[in-house]
Amino acid sequence: MIRLVVAAALLIGAAGSGAAQTVLRVGDQKGNSQAVMEAAGVLKDVPYKIEWREFPAAAPLLEALGAGALDTGLVGDAPFTFAAAANVPVKAIAAIRSTQEGLAVLVPKESPIRSFDDLKGKKIATGRGSIGHQLVLAALEAKGLSPKDVQLVFLAPSDAKIAYSQGAVDAWSTWEPYVSQEEVLFGARRVITAEGLTPGLSFQVARPDAIAGKRAELQDFVQRLSRARAWSLNNVAAYADTWGRLMGIPPAVPLNWLSRAKIRITAVDDAVVAGEQQTIDLYFRSGLISRSLKAEDVVDRSFAPAIEAALASQ
Repeated sequence: MIRLVVAAALLIGAAGSGAAQTVLRVGDQKGNSQAVMEAAGVLKDVPYKIEWREFPAAAPLLEALGAGALDTGLVGDAPFTFAAAANVPVKAIAAIRSTQEGLAVLVPKESPIRSFDDLKGKKIATGRGSIGHQLVLAALEAKGLSPKDVQLVFLAPSDAKIAYSQGAVDAWSTWEPYVSQEEVLFGARRVITAEGLTPGLSFQVARPDAIAGKRAELQDFVQRLSRARAWSLNNVAAYADTWGRLMGIPPAVPLNWLSRAKIRITAVDDAVVAGEQQTIDLYFRSGLISRSLKAEDVVDRSFAPAIEAALASQ
């Protein structure tokens, strides 16, 4: 009888402990962070619960974050800037750098278009405020052109894919893994990439109330993500295999993407702030945001020591 009472007490205690466990609500895009963290084995002993939510692009992720449905998420610098200018409560707590070969303007393999210059007057699908939009604006500016020199068609990735595939638009300015999916599976061609045109930044962002109330969990999460990204640089095939399995996409697609992306985490430092200011200034000059921002005001540098410590341990 005593043993039964003790066992029951243990079960109640375990249930109470589980109920009290902090939940970190994490937004992800196409399995990006979850896949690399699972592949690297850094999710085995998490002392809090992670609730993953999947999004096709940064815009709906940021909407969910602004509505309080998420604590943190992964987004590109361009949609982050768009959201910050619209007063969405969000701060960048860690930066992600990668090569810009996977941010590109695509045309179908049979298209007569051979260069970005050939797109003058043509229809380009992309998401409003997205990194695809950022690329088009930066490319136009670099060539001395204006947004009026092309026809931008603002569509979510799924709708852009349909319009592009059916010939309703001439090109699609998009990002990974959509670029590699089109290249590998359908023979699409990149007529321009963002190399040398955009800062190549993405951000792990968080709500200010989450930074205040779940700082320990957020700090632990970005440390684990930092270690996972460092691991992935030398284990591309294993990461690609996990991502392909999670997304149900042939492994050749993520292998094409990840072998050239060289994705890595970095702390928010002066170089990151300068890169974000570059994006803010581009969007303000283009009239995409109605007010300028100071990059320093939309970042949180306080997670830098934790990130640097995680990277030093690798």
